[in-house]
Amino acid sequence: MSEPIRILVADDHPLFREGVVHSLASEPDFVVVGQVASGEEALRLARDLLPDVVLLDIGMPGWDGLITAEKITAACPAAKIVVLTVVEDEDKLLAAFKAGARGYVLKGVSARELANVVRSTVQGEVYVSPSLAAGILVALTHDRAADPLEELTERELEILRLVGRGLTNREIGHQLHLAEKTIKHYITNILQKLQVRSRVEAALLAARRK
Repeated sequence: MSEPIRILVADDHPLFREGVVHSLASEPDFVVVGQVASGEEALRLARDLLPDVVLLDIGMPGWDGLITAEKITAACPAAKIVVLTVVEDEDKLLAAFKAGARGYVLKGVSARELANVVRSTVQGEVYVSPSLAAGILVALTHDRAADPLEELTERELEILRLVGRGLTNREIGHQLHLAEKTIKHYITNILQKLQVRSRVEAALLAARRK
């Protein structure tokens, strides 16, 4: 039997949050490892618990969901961020994906559909609520960066430069004070964003674009 999908839920509305937690916890392949009401708490628990999926509301006090998504993506790159929100706005959607989200789900979604979204993001897929999907596809078609390196975060660019110098994951982790496993997840993200199959191809692409 495969390991259950570990989920952290962050939403400042207790009644809604508890409903989401209850529906997810009823799925046999899910375990809700924590629930919080703010972005700051979400980052702290994400670091402590290393969940597979973090469900984030956008409109939370303190850090909103976009800031929180960016911080969790940087600290826990293996975690898949799914925004669960009432905000039906293409600009927010684009900002969420730029911050590291892998899913953008409107709160009218059914419990079954939300569970399927969680499973699909863990498998590496991206999800956008259908009512927003057409608009986002048009925006991405027009706004996609000509240079794929522009899709990388500053941290990812830093790691790619070290890869280009021939450093191993362990050596990069030692230099950046990060765990080797964390570096491995960063490398996976870099390869996906650059659409290459190996770290050698990624380094060559970076060298050609200097």
